[in-house]
Amino acid sequence: MEISELMTVEAVEAKLRVSSKKQALQELSKRAAEITGDHERAIFDVLMEREQLGTTGVGNGIAIPHGKLPSLNRLYGLFALLEKPIDFQSIDDQPVDLVFVLLAPQAAGADHLKALARVSRLLRNKETCEKLRGTDNNEALYLLLTEEPASQAA
Repeated sequence: MEISELMTVEAVEAKLRVSSKKQALQELSKRAAEITGDHERAIFDVLMEREQLGTTGVGNGIAIPHGKLPSLNRLYGLFALLEKPIDFQSIDDQPVDLVFVLLAPQAAGADHLKALARVSRLLRNKETCEKLRGTDNNEALYLLLTEEPASQAA
């Protein structure tokens, strides 16, 4: 599962201005609704439900909120570089500025897990994260997220 299969440049937001985890998830749910055709509230609710199980703030300034929706027919990814880091109750207690939302159909099963692993692998790369943080335009962020350097292949 490649990142380019999950998203288009329209699913990328550089310098998203939010002040809280809830506001970040609201804004990303709004964007996800435009892209998926699903209801903004349904997307927000599923992301918040997942956060209540435990934070998706995985550390190093990264969060990967995710959830499953019965109305989706494929996986969707959205990415935001936040203008200013926010408290996301991350496992390392560090503020978050890189947010990758992953939405999957209810029956996605292994595909959802493979996509989560792929996103996690991408964002564990410190060099990639530095490049993302040094970029302020959607197209450049998209290219960084979807490029396949040899070190990330298979």
